[in-house]
Amino acid sequence: MEALVCKVGAEFLDNYDASTDRCWIAERNDEFLGCIVLVRDRDASNTAKLRLLPVEPSARGLGLGRALIEQCTQFAREAGYVRVRLWTQNVLVSARRLYAKKGYKHVSSEDHGVFGEGHCGECWELVL
Repeated sequence: MEALVCKVGAEFLDNYDASTDRCWIAERNDEFLGCIVLVRDRDASNTAKLRLLPVEPSARGLGLGRALIEQCTQFAREAGYVRVRLWTQNVLVSARRLYAKKGYKHVSSEDHGVFGEGHCGECWELVL
């Protein structure tokens, strides 16, 4: 997981465009609580990709994930995107529940084994 986070962070910094990309970081008393990243999907026009939504265990249940998703979606609308796509894992039940509550729809699944046996990648999409 750490390698994936580093890769996504590096791609964000290497390709950053202030008009289409954003990263929100939640902190309390200088302590990291969570973040979310939105970038332009370079393979699909008018489409953004939601990347990363880690929330520290100490911050879970406070509505932080919901607030980060809402901020991300609001910016996507303001930036003129027509859809937001994301890739998640079947075992991330709380995150999947949040995406569904915010209108994202599960569009496809694939067994990949990247994070171990029993993990299935899922693509979700929100039409704005």
